[in-house]
Amino acid sequence: MRNSLLNLAFIAGMLMLTPCDCPADSAKSSPSRSDLNDEQLPHSNSIQLIRNATMKITYAGTTFLTDPMFSAKGAFRPFAGIASNPTVDLSVSVNDIMPGVESIIVSHMHPDHFDETASKEISKEIPIFCSPVDESQIVKEGFLNVVPIENSQILHGITITRVGGKHGKGKILEYMGEVSGFVFQAAGKPTVYWVGDSIWCEEVEAAIKLYKPDVIITHSGGATIPGHEPIVMDAEQTLVTATSAPNAKIVAIHMEALDHCMVKRTMLRQLADEAKIPSSRMFIPEDGGIISF
Repeated sequence: MRNSLLNLAFIAGMLMLTPCDCPADSAKSSPSRSDLNDEQLPHSNSIQLIRNATMKITYAGTTFLTDPMFSAKGAFRPFAGIASNPTVDLSVSVNDIMPGVESIIVSHMHPDHFDETASKEISKEIPIFCSPVDESQIVKEGFLNVVPIENSQILHGITITRVGGKHGKGKILEYMGEVSGFVFQAAGKPTVYWVGDSIWCEEVEAAIKLYKPDVIITHSGGATIPGHEPIVMDAEQTLVTATSAPNAKIVAIHMEALDHCMVKRTMLRQLADEAKIPSSRMFIPEDGGIISF
């Protein structure tokens, strides 16, 4: 038992490493609804999945980069003892990721969400939005414009609201630390809810009921530390999310990039089809893919 707990503490502690250690209430709006499609339109809102939770989200004219993990394939240790991480290369070169990015949003400080390579490559002057608990770590990395979001922050007419989640349950939750999701709202635009590294839980359910998002971005890889239940949504929980928000489009990411993510895209697509959730409502982008809305 002692060895099991020590191993768990080691794995979770590794996940909690900072990048240098690792190789207000929102304003309500009534957004118009538009369908997502697979081609980026000029001046449209869009989501480009780079890899894992790294996305370029263009929303209401502003481009955000989320959870930057720029490491080369195999740069850091396994999380499940299967393979070094990340398990795949970047789909877009670092030089091609940053152009157009105006701000960065970090959901939490695990190395698969903000790594050493990203910390070195990203300009120290770019604004970074984060949870208050992560502010000091990012400042220690030398970033000069770190903006902790306690409740909400308004940028270029966009209200960014931080919401909670649970990075697993049971014993593992004690080690995983605080995580955040973010809701994007702007007048005349669809409301977007990025769930972040959370399982289906009361906080996620409450955010869906309160904000009624048009687009929900889920981390659906079913990441699992050996001996424990998933620490992010698995396929079944992703379907629960879709069922709980029947008018929302689901964009499922955080798959096939880390050794502890067990859900494959084909598996999720098959289960969604069986649940009669069509590809016109649940999008499962490949790395590098762009979805416009």
